[in-house]
Amino acid sequence: MNKSELIDAIALVANLSKADASRALNAITDAITRAMTSSDGVQLTGFGSFVVRDRAAHTGRNPQTGVTIQIKASKVAAFKAGKVLKEAINK
Repeated sequence: MNKSELIDAIALVANLSKADASRALNAITDAITRAMTSSDGVQLTGFGSFVVRDRAAHTGRNPQTGVTIQIKASKVAAFKAGKVLKEAINK
């Protein structure tokens, strides 16, 4: 499902216009982005959690040349599915 299909689904389920559904989706993604850029997580009970994880520095290999390189430490966005979502997927 891409973004426009998600907007269509939100509009149908919530009985909103596509424009209102688009604004709602954009507001949600903006709020999650702001929370995660300040290293906060977002927990949606039953659905899951958006968290920021630290990735340690490590060595890697350039696949084209085979040369070993040092990869810097970084922060990565992660999603951990909640119990209700896991159960819905595994029905």
